[in-house]
Amino acid sequence: MFAGNSNPALVKEMCDCLGVGQGDALVSLFSDGEIRVQINENVRGKDVFVCQSCCDPVNKQVMELLFMLDALKRSSAYRITAVIPYYGYGRQDRKDQ
Repeated sequence: MFAGNSNPALVKEMCDCLGVGQGDALVSLFSDGEIRVQINENVRGKDVFVCQSCCDPVNKQVMELLFMLDALKRSSAYRITAVIPYYGYGRQDRKDQ
């Protein structure tokens, strides 16, 4: 299970409860503020999970999740599942009056 920067303590607790190891990934920022994701282990052909809450700042957290999904896809993971404990923008589904 890989973790973004939104809630690493939650991911550690989830990994402990499930008895799985946490994936080795570097999620940081370039000097110009762009997100950098580097997967530091072989995920080729594996079923992987990415846990990332979309809390404040929502846009940054969503983009971080998308970059992580892209990096895992480029690393040839068999199946990628996003675990989103809190999804910002999720309550904006009502029709305007």
